[in-house]
Amino acid sequence: MAIDIKIPSLGESVTEGTVSRWLKADGDVVAVDEIVLELETDKAAMEIPAPVAGKLKILVPAGQAVKVGAVVGSIDDTVKAAAQAPAAKAPAAPVAAADSLSPAVRRIVEEKKLDPSQVAATGKDGRLTKGDVLAHLERGGVPQPGLPTSQVVAQAGGQADADSERVPMTRLRLKIAERLVQAQQTAAILTTFNEIDMTATKELRARYNPIFEKKYGTKLGFMSLFGRACISALKDVREVNAQIDGSDLVYYNRVHLGIAVGTERGLVVPVVRNADLLSIAELELAIAALAAKARQGKLVPDDLSGGTFTISNGGVYGSLLSTPILNPPQTGILGMHKTEDRPVVVDGQIVVRPMMYVALSYDHRVIDGEQAVTFLVKVKQNLEDPQRMLLGV
Repeated sequence: MAIDIKIPSLGESVTEGTVSRWLKADGDVVAVDEIVLELETDKAAMEIPAPVAGKLKILVPAGQAVKVGAVVGSIDDTVKAAAQAPAAKAPAAPVAAADSLSPAVRRIVEEKKLDPSQVAATGKDGRLTKGDVLAHLERGGVPQPGLPTSQVVAQAGGQADADSERVPMTRLRLKIAERLVQAQQTAAILTTFNEIDMTATKELRARYNPIFEKKYGTKLGFMSLFGRACISALKDVREVNAQIDGSDLVYYNRVHLGIAVGTERGLVVPVVRNADLLSIAELELAIAALAAKARQGKLVPDDLSGGTFTISNGGVYGSLLSTPILNPPQTGILGMHKTEDRPVVVDGQIVVRPMMYVALSYDHRVIDGEQAVTFLVKVKQNLEDPQRMLLGV
């Protein structure tokens, strides 16, 4: 009999998504729980497995919007001879066809005039990743001779002429654009800056990272230390952990910490729930787990909802200074930047110290300048003297 493949619940406030890609072709025989479909919502991408083993029939093509509960395909469970359990299946053939490339990979393929089929693919189901293409170039990969740019773009599924490429925006990218415009139009955004001497924090990491990594299986990162510094500051300046609801101000008793993560699909902000109840080690593990899910495209909508304050680290891309944009309806976002040795004056002497500029963008409708500065100074104090966080002072 035919078993329907339905769009499952997509989480808080999400009622529809887009079929971004079928991982199996119409008529393929699939195993139970084998991933057959990628679905993209305006908050995350998710994978949908086969409910039973059998022959796949695709009812909704890639690129079409679907609502929760919609039937997008079916599986004839009377055809099972070729189906294998996912753990035992043979490696998938490389998905090097250019119509399966992500926008980031497609740009490199176009610019370097590469033949995607000549690049070794290591991604899931043989999918070509940005790392694969960069590694191919580093190993001396050469552009495919005689392949014009327009042909490469055409293979990649975009509309192209000699000078440009046109590709549809993903639902996630459209949502990012919508929320950025919403933040600018609905909040009175100001940014205040400070700089942090990272000497003590770097010494703390250097001293304890070997022990930390041995015990917890992950390195002690800056993000968890900044998270703890912000959580401490939020207790003193509650307005930065609040939001406007109509004519009311809602002050949060818990900190649900958003961590901005860059992925091939765009910037996403997964949320660490009740971050104020976590130790630095627990916070580090939670951040690492969410970042991994984000980069693997495995976040679910609930991972991205309910944040009360956000941290964004532009320093990983080399940014020295920036003004982060609020993540509505939050009232504050902290921007981290790269640490750079600079001459500073300490006790009347010019010394070289590892310094980081930090920025707090805030909603001036809720937060006064004094409160914003107080918050940022508290973060600075916590990181220049980490023992303060342990003592709660």
